[in-house]
Amino acid sequence: MRWALAVMGCALSSMSMAADVELFDRNSGQIVSTYRHAGKLYAAGEPGHEYEIRIRNDARDRILAVTTVDGVNVITGQTGAMSQSGYVVDPYETTRVEGWRKSMSHTAAFYFTKLPDSYAARTGRPDNVGVIGIALFREKVTCCRDELERQSANEFSSGTSPDARRSEAPATRSKAESKLGTGHGRTEYSTARYAEFERASTTPFQTVVIYYDSFRNLQAAGIVPRPKAVASRPNPFPGFVPDP
Repeated sequence: MRWALAVMGCALSSMSMAADVELFDRNSGQIVSTYRHAGKLYAAGEPGHEYEIRIRNDARDRILAVTTVDGVNVITGQTGAMSQSGYVVDPYETTRVEGWRKSMSHTAAFYFTKLPDSYAARTGRPDNVGVIGIALFREKVTCCRDELERQSANEFSSGTSPDARRSEAPATRSKAESKLGTGHGRTEYSTARYAEFERASTTPFQTVVIYYDSFRNLQAAGIVPRPKAVASRPNPFPGFVPDP
């Protein structure tokens, strides 16, 4: 067991904690477009594009982000559960989760791909392809004589800082394009270290769920509204008109 000490004047942690999560398209350099539909959040991924999950901690205390893609824990590769390892996000910082962690120094990039090519499907777990989940936990604070004791929970701190179930496929889904999943892409350098973190509760204080698919499939399902046709108006002065 390892210990971390910090002087904090016996002040309790702030209870007003929140985090923001967004998907970033690494090919286009833009945030992936999201849409609200029936109380759920959907993201429109571009097939073949790499992406990363950005988790921003807007509070003054550290938080733990247990993250799954297609029902698979992005650190351990295990079928996702809230009790598993996650990334520790420092106060007012952003952690970039760029891929499946393969070691303390490398990850395999996330990329949008057809369902059969997804990492989950290729490892025999296709049922939850198409959803990203982040369960956020507060850190337990024990205040005594200006010392903060944090017991090790085998969590990870990402070296890239700063900078339920699958919903059923709608009956109106277009069959012209395969449902999207997340592939196991190229290996790249991304450092991480173990950090000591004890959860204040076994229940997350915030859970972010993002369902994703291609823009075409989301539009076919009625999640992305189709542009309204603009009726042309007659022009009173169209210029010269050919003889009938």
